[in-house]
Amino acid sequence: MKRFKVAFAAMAMSLIMGMTAFASTGIGLNLDWKYAENSKINTGKAVLYSSDAANRKDITIAVDAGHGTQGGESVKVPAHPDGSARTNGGATTESAVSGGMTFADKTSEASVNLQVAKSFASMLLADGYDVLMLRDGDDVQLDDVARAVLANNKADCHISIHFDSTAKDKGAFYIGTPDAMKGMEPSASYWKKSERLGENLIDGLRESGIKIYSGGSKDEDNIQNAYSTIASVDIELGDKTTDHSQEACDGFAAGLLLGVNKYYGFA
Repeated sequence: MKRFKVAFAAMAMSLIMGMTAFASTGIGLNLDWKYAENSKINTGKAVLYSSDAANRKDITIAVDAGHGTQGGESVKVPAHPDGSARTNGGATTESAVSGGMTFADKTSEASVNLQVAKSFASMLLADGYDVLMLRDGDDVQLDDVARAVLANNKADCHISIHFDSTAKDKGAFYIGTPDAMKGMEPSASYWKKSERLGENLIDGLRESGIKIYSGGSKDEDNIQNAYSTIASVDIELGDKTTDHSQEACDGFAAGLLLGVNKYYGFA
């Protein structure tokens, strides 16, 4: 019961305060960082918010509102750091940032991802975490490689928020690392941490009443899995028929907060 009180207190605070009350710093991509040379769109900045909560945890969560980079679909980046092809037999390159899907009511996925991300970030800050917002507005000129590399260097874990393109109201799941990637670096060194984070996020969502798809995970070779050197998860919160009202977005955020607290041993 205590954890639900914490989650809903944080939710109320997120609606009242937002993130404007917290100290913030813009952080750009350092091209000397490992793998940064594979980024093609990197003129934008992430924003680091510092918590002023009494129970400050000295842990930074990178929150990525998926998509939201104008022109990202037409630019190609290496699918893997070593230049190899995707393990499903795909190409050696993929879109720097895909455009995302459109919900049944014509709302863009990118805008809903940002809605959830802002609520989640506010709850994290209220609960004592610092937050690296990889996309803090409608558009950020940071491709998926840049976002992963920024998270690698400035955060303790990386959570990217998405919704699937199906139309079945299938429920939430995280993107796991395919077996074929588990011997490739950096995935080989970090996939177990990422999957433990994913499992905890799914547990938090489930305990918060969010519908979960199948076993809660689906493997996929993607840029985030390929480039991450910290625990890193693409979380799909539903699909194009899922409720994405503000109340629903706050519910997703509360479940994610519970999952983060489980991962770090605070719940």
